[in-house]
Amino acid sequence: MGKYILAIILGYLIGNFATSYVAGKLIANIDIRNHGSGNAGATNTFRVLGPAAGTIVFIGDVLKGLLAALIGRWLTGTVAGGMLAGTFAVVGHNWPVMFNFKGGKGIASSFGLIMALFPKIGLILFVVVVTVILVSRYVSLGSITAAVLFPILLIIFGQPFRIVLLGLILCLMALWRHTDNISRLRMGKENKISFLGK
Repeated sequence: MGKYILAIILGYLIGNFATSYVAGKLIANIDIRNHGSGNAGATNTFRVLGPAAGTIVFIGDVLKGLLAALIGRWLTGTVAGGMLAGTFAVVGHNWPVMFNFKGGKGIASSFGLIMALFPKIGLILFVVVVTVILVSRYVSLGSITAAVLFPILLIIFGQPFRIVLLGLILCLMALWRHTDNISRLRMGKENKISFLGK
């Protein structure tokens, strides 16, 4: 049990590293949370600081989930331990104690977790998300679609109940963080992404 608790704590602390905040300070000396949508994630960084900064933040956030999941699996020797650590990295990203609990939406970090533990599912979700975004130009719609599909794919791939349950928790967290996006999508007011940057 102690190893699982340690994995959870380490995962949360890893998630607290605010890639977008660091990028905003280094590139433009701004707090990214005070600009654009106010979200501390890759999409807002993309819109505010451009494609290069957005890509850097996306990779950094993916690595947080991936690293936490790998450490958790190594510590506990189980996929469930990796899933717990990765899930808490997402919690740390979304609600970072070091930044007054004002973080991102956890999609990139969730993707890192998935690629570390379930690479086949990760590749399927990547193709789905890219397709949805290219067709609709709504990043949020791609993220929401992936969040809903993840626990379903865990079931299809025969994962045990405890893994599916954690996948469902990740899904619900993502949907909760996208509440405003879902409302705007329903009203047709959601911002579309421009692939040309600013």
